[in-house]
Amino acid sequence: MTESSSEYGVAPKGYRLPPATHVGRVRLQVADLERSIAYYETVIGFRVIERAGGVASLGPQGTGTILLEIHEKPGVHSVARRGRIGLYHFAILLPDRPALGRFLKHLSDIGGQAGMSDHFVSEAIYLSDPDGIGIEVYADRPRAAWRHAARQLTMTTVPLDAADLIASAGDEPWTGAPPGTTIGHIHLYVRDIDEASAFYHEALGFDKVVWDYPGALFMSAGGYHHHLGTNTWAASAPIAADDDAKLLEWEVVVPTTRDVADASASLERAGFHVDRSGETAAVRDPWGTQLRIVSEAD
Repeated sequence: MTESSSEYGVAPKGYRLPPATHVGRVRLQVADLERSIAYYETVIGFRVIERAGGVASLGPQGTGTILLEIHEKPGVHSVARRGRIGLYHFAILLPDRPALGRFLKHLSDIGGQAGMSDHFVSEAIYLSDPDGIGIEVYADRPRAAWRHAARQLTMTTVPLDAADLIASAGDEPWTGAPPGTTIGHIHLYVRDIDEASAFYHEALGFDKVVWDYPGALFMSAGGYHHHLGTNTWAASAPIAADDDAKLLEWEVVVPTTRDVADASASLERAGFHVDRSGETAAVRDPWGTQLRIVSEAD
């Protein structure tokens, strides 16, 4: 394997995404737009920025940044308990630990149900929206505190110290997702890790950062703990269909339009069809999950 120039991770042999690459907007298909808006405003703390017909665009308080688009398709099925090949969860990254502490206290105050984990590189809270779509809300620990061994980042799944996290918030109340909130990563159910690696690592150009986690592969650009997780924990499940609540598309944001072209060319060389439209490019992974490559200026 070709090693990256950092202290951890494995770079692809060919094209490599720029270090400043990050995740952009997430587009979801839901059954009831009003129900979803109410959930993402009341529980998650987003606000509606734009709305037209059956589509609403939401983002953090106090900014015009759109992070989430929800597209209504009445009658779609809720996500099955075991999931569908496609989205496992999308992850909302809060700017700091006190913000996550305020969010957790807010959930407690409204009686929200959530799972919680300490991943060492981050602390995370897990929820499902009204359609059963998985959501992670998390905050990173300082990158200088991350550990690595044998070129892999050390990531764990252990119980979260909820009391200490809430204490970090002090007396400041939760007033919604604050400015600086982003989409930190996407985590997908796939059928095969080697195929996922061939598409996302070798063709698209993410670095591998964790590959010994049972049934999973985590990838990123610029040394982040992961912009993308893939796992086979629901490998026997059907692929999310048109009549399912699901992920419609997620964005990979690169610095320039030249980077869009370079990433597209790498995917095409690997045999994947890329639909170029203006200065963006859309491509589907081996299981039909669509991502769109866009530039920072878009």
